[in-house]
Amino acid sequence: MVEPAPVFAETDADGAARWRDEQRARGRRVVFTNGVFDLVHAGHVAYLDWARAQGDALILGLNTDASVRALKGPERPLVPFADRAAVLAGLRSIDAVVGFAERTPETLLDRIRPDVHVKSAQYRVEDLPERLVVLQHGGEIRLAPHLAGRSTTDIVAEIRRRYGA
Repeated sequence: MVEPAPVFAETDADGAARWRDEQRARGRRVVFTNGVFDLVHAGHVAYLDWARAQGDALILGLNTDASVRALKGPERPLVPFADRAAVLAGLRSIDAVVGFAERTPETLLDRIRPDVHVKSAQYRVEDLPERLVVLQHGGEIRLAPHLAGRSTTDIVAEIRRRYGA
């Protein structure tokens, strides 16, 4: 049986930074991405596989429940942090998971200092609030292909349509 990736306490940036140091000591290129990942679906899996292919080790910054509510509203998340983290840690593309309580990951990126930061191509690099932190530490930003029509919002809308919620 394959062990799941380590999940750091919801906001253990120091533990995540130590993990990054271990990866770099082994000569591994560290990739970071982040998000809510409320209902993990095929679009997420493709995105995370692409992100992992950009380096040797992928650390996922996962929004805490409070930060999800701040971003998505009071009805979200549908799945609590611990469960989202456990599911994501079980994916072969993810090497570590760490939570962050802010709306955007600049503070966490400042601690982790990844070699590569991946976001979806639905964003523009110049619009990313975290771009300055990534570039300041010599990292690169890469935009992953976006699979239109595959999102948690789309899934929730379809459930509401089908079941009249």
